[in-house]
Amino acid sequence: MSERDFNSSSSESSDEEGWVDANPQDDEEPQTVISLLDDQVFPDVPSMIAYCKEKHSFDFIAIRDRLGLDFYGSVKLVNFIRKRVHEGASLPGDITAADIASDEFLKPVLADDALIVGLDSLPEPQTLETEAGAGAGSAGLEKKNEELKSELESLTRQFENYRLAVQKTLDQRWGVDEEQTQKGTKPATAAPGTAADKKEETSGGTDYYFESYSHSDIHETMLKDTIRTDAYRDFIYTNKHLFAGKTVLDIGCGTGILSMFCAKAGAKQVIAVDNSEIINKARENIFHNGLADKITCCKGLIEEVKLPVDQVDIIVSEWMGYALLYEAMLPSVLYARDKYLAPDGLLVPSHSSIFLGPVSDSEYITDSIAFWRDVYGFDMKAMQAGIYDDARMLVMPEKTVAGTPCLIKHFDLHTVKVEDLVFSVDWKTVLANDAESLDGFLVWFDIYFAESRTSQIEPVTASSKEWMDLGKDRVAFTTGPFAKATHWMQCLLLTKGHSKQLTEADSRNVAGELSFITAEDNPRALSLRVKWTQEGQEQQQQTWNLR
Repeated sequence: MSERDFNSSSSESSDEEGWVDANPQDDEEPQTVISLLDDQVFPDVPSMIAYCKEKHSFDFIAIRDRLGLDFYGSVKLVNFIRKRVHEGASLPGDITAADIASDEFLKPVLADDALIVGLDSLPEPQTLETEAGAGAGSAGLEKKNEELKSELESLTRQFENYRLAVQKTLDQRWGVDEEQTQKGTKPATAAPGTAADKKEETSGGTDYYFESYSHSDIHETMLKDTIRTDAYRDFIYTNKHLFAGKTVLDIGCGTGILSMFCAKAGAKQVIAVDNSEIINKARENIFHNGLADKITCCKGLIEEVKLPVDQVDIIVSEWMGYALLYEAMLPSVLYARDKYLAPDGLLVPSHSSIFLGPVSDSEYITDSIAFWRDVYGFDMKAMQAGIYDDARMLVMPEKTVAGTPCLIKHFDLHTVKVEDLVFSVDWKTVLANDAESLDGFLVWFDIYFAESRTSQIEPVTASSKEWMDLGKDRVAFTTGPFAKATHWMQCLLLTKGHSKQLTEADSRNVAGELSFITAEDNPRALSLRVKWTQEGQEQQQQTWNLR
């Protein structure tokens, strides 16, 4: 999780771009101003201030003038009030300068607070000097006009400085070095093979990967995958004793859903990390659900970002891609495991398995391959060019699996190494007696959630449901064709020119080798190579790409 873009990869934008978007002059839609003291909203700042004065007898302008606050002071006053209201604490009878002295009140309590942006729309502070000037006739008015013009220019500069100051404050709060917040910057100490190193090697593809995760529709797809989301929720809520008082690291937090599950389960501290701009939405989601005191959001690659802790008790992540390993996010999770996870710490999920099954589906071959040879009476053979080169992500009917599924690989995530993720494994199967042809192969994966890093999980060939049935509180799910479909679907590898009708004389024994290979030109892509031999026939070989 990755929360995942299933059809594309993406790129990051700098934090500074997000602040530029907050400039009211750039907004495409008018912002609404939220009341300082309740949930009422208003079209502009003056009407909100007037409401607070009439409804709650709270005169923001009078307090500002009494304390002689400049722009920064007014910002602190706003955030002081919002913080107290959010915490359910009453405001002091007379707010003093000491109450708002801390620089922590430069950090906005409310994301994109339209009140802060619109402070310059309020009346200028009234002082004895300006009142005297105003009473001195036209000379006083001219002087006041000059003062107002100068003040407007000053406010404009102050607002720009405020945005930079807040960003710096946030960076210090989350321990992010200035170097890391600059777009495209990589520490000189980045190790070969880390996500940071891969980013430099193929910045275009990697940037596009993170950019894709900044869009809401991707996260909507993943959140609506109830098989996926329910599994995480059920494990976390069923095992609250594992999370109570613990420090949790959420890698690739997306919208923040898993972080919020963990916080609700009693985690003492949750650190949510994501390199996509979705982290800004996660911060808002976390704040609006009253969990900002438990969850800290950090933007950046896990290999680069500096966490506010040296060790965590649990790592939770939705890192799985197509065919399990597409997107290459698991190495980042293993990096964090080795650097931050306590010796007895837990990974959630804890285990995964990859399966392969033979496919027989003459109807699909006719509809998707042979189709091009007769399109309204025209032969469009040219459209078949490269049609067998790429893997196809589909939800295949259970009946198309034409033989015994094979367990290809089983990973204990507490012990697996990055080099284990590139492999070649022998397999064998027996085709069903009613299989009409061998048209290709289907690859899928299962995910398991263990309560302890010492738990031994024996993968079940057809479906993880059998493993779950062995214990009422066990949590797992399959992406295979024998259960409800997930957004990962299955990975279909169609054989080129090797499909043929099976006869009674043909052997039903098939054996071969499946290889997972990292693409050289894109570290997040994947190639699958299958070698297979049907007993009594020559060996065949083909490679498919996942990009």
